[in-house]
Amino acid sequence: MRIDLHTHSTASDGTDTPAELVRNAAARGLDVVALTDHDTTRGHAEAIAALPDGLTLVTGAELSCRLDGVPLHMLAYLFDPEEPDLLSERELVRDDRVPRAKAMVGKLRELGVPVTWEQVARIAGGGSVGRPHIATAMMEAGVVGSVDEAFASGWLSDGGRAFVAKHESDPFEAIRLVKAAGGVTVFAHPAAVKRGRTVPESAIAELAAAGLDGIEVDHMDHDEATRARLRGLAGELGLLATGSSDYHGSRKTCSLGEFTTDPEVYGEITRRATGAFPVPGTGGSR
Repeated sequence: MRIDLHTHSTASDGTDTPAELVRNAAARGLDVVALTDHDTTRGHAEAIAALPDGLTLVTGAELSCRLDGVPLHMLAYLFDPEEPDLLSERELVRDDRVPRAKAMVGKLRELGVPVTWEQVARIAGGGSVGRPHIATAMMEAGVVGSVDEAFASGWLSDGGRAFVAKHESDPFEAIRLVKAAGGVTVFAHPAAVKRGRTVPESAIAELAAAGLDGIEVDHMDHDEATRARLRGLAGELGLLATGSSDYHGSRKTCSLGEFTTDPEVYGEITRRATGAFPVPGTGGSR
């Protein structure tokens, strides 16, 4: 059983539509895939409508959080998307994305980078606009050669020349809200140092004490030594250890199913969830 619990579609910063994503997941031999777009559930309906036979969809979202000045992402699975308090918080984060992106484009233009808001909006295509869309515009302008370079070279990363902060949730509050909506929380890529600062293990222990369910261990941004360390930490703290691709279509180099979650861990996630249930494929629309 092959299970990938972290993917993105055009509802946020992926390049596959939700329908394309589930069809590609089935073609890659996955049995279960989670759609976890940034701060939105907008792609769920399309993914469900296109879900092929033999593939199960886990509905979710990746929530933007910040702790002591350090950004972190919280994967939320199988929550009630209409629960008002969690919905309100997601809308706060999502609605701040556009003015933030416009401000970053303004900074880039002041620095001589020939990108426009209209260009970024076209690339986002109605999805939750984010820094990867701005990075793609920089690629089109010939300023950088890849999305990763736009971050690694100090343009768009936290504290970078064009960085602008946005509203991000407190992770302890995010855990509380997801739990109240019947969902399950997993700290995404907690030791992805190539992305910038990460929270210390003591903070992960505090999040675990507050109800965090798991941490994403097997991920492209964790080397083997880091994965081993995180797996040990998960065991010490009684956390579930997941594995996922963090697939973004052609925007990143990872492929669907590149890392996967153990079926027993997946079973425990579904047992804990009360806000929604995994959706089995029934053939889907074409």
